[in-house]
Amino acid sequence: MSAVSVRDVSVAFEAVRVFDGLTLDIEEGEFIVLLGPSGCGKSTLLNAIAGLLDVASGQIWIGGRNVTWEEPKDRGIAMVFQSYALYPRMSVKENMSFGLRMAKTPKPEIEKRVKQAAELLQITHLLDRRPDQLSGGQRQRVAIGRALVRDAAVFLFDEPLSNLDAKLRNELRVEIKRLHARLGKTTMVYVTHDQIEAMTLADRIVVMKDQKVQQIGSPGEIYRRPANLFVAGFVGSPQMNFIKGRIEESDGSPEFVAGRRRLPLAGYDFTGHPTAGQDVILGVRPEHLDILDIGTWSGFTIDIVEPMGADMVIWCSDREGSLQVRTGGNTKAAPGDRLSLRVDVAQVSLFDAETGDRI
Repeated sequence: MSAVSVRDVSVAFEAVRVFDGLTLDIEEGEFIVLLGPSGCGKSTLLNAIAGLLDVASGQIWIGGRNVTWEEPKDRGIAMVFQSYALYPRMSVKENMSFGLRMAKTPKPEIEKRVKQAAELLQITHLLDRRPDQLSGGQRQRVAIGRALVRDAAVFLFDEPLSNLDAKLRNELRVEIKRLHARLGKTTMVYVTHDQIEAMTLADRIVVMKDQKVQQIGSPGEIYRRPANLFVAGFVGSPQMNFIKGRIEESDGSPEFVAGRRRLPLAGYDFTGHPTAGQDVILGVRPEHLDILDIGTWSGFTIDIVEPMGADMVIWCSDREGSLQVRTGGNTKAAPGDRLSLRVDVAQVSLFDAETGDRI
């Protein structure tokens, strides 16, 4: 039985329909990330699960119960928002225990839950402070702690790290991953536009665009076998290289051709049957291009070198266009140098130029 089941749900704001028949099943104990650009509908979906938005049609089930028309407090969920939403005049302890006190939970139970959550989040020494005495990362830990004390089966996170600087985001991302591991069977649904957060946190990623699900899969599946051009371009940094070309037959086998660039496609895992003359777009990630003296494609000139510490991104071009190559940080390369590239056909992706779907 799924921990959360969104069944043929539609959400509308007056005449504007946001979702139309969206279905998604989230398993017990799963960490699932809703990933997509601003306006794709990921937060709307989260709010519908939480009960903060009414659905026009369809059903939402949590823990085997139909909660479609239940109040948020009755759904067995806890939510962490982008803004910390802490009461400024209350201490950390009072903020964390506020919901329990409103529910008239016995005081010994409140003390126990706050203590456990504070220890888990390593904020025990902050319990007597007020929010204005805390850093951004500490405030977000308190907000997570306030959700933790509810002992919910499903946790909903709405871009909880977007207000933090890069260093704090990295630190708290690791803490959230550890928290999920420690809690065991707790299900987490996490909204973000940051593909690094999605790749590092998720058991499965739901990639969304224009209020539609583009692909659902593990981080590895999303990265290695993107379902369409949007997913391929949205996930991965540096972005995947895209080359427009067509399919041709060579000795009875398909071959990708783009000007003087050619790539035999024997060994490529097609999802269908390509046709000769079909317009396609070949995608290859920068780290899947190898610099060699003699390679699959030759005649490139280095335009820009971007040192990134352990890695280096090289922008190179020939008369057909430019490509990004990700290589080791100790690679000897300078603008003006000539190079050849080896392309492993098993690592590329092919998309139909008209539909954008993987082929």
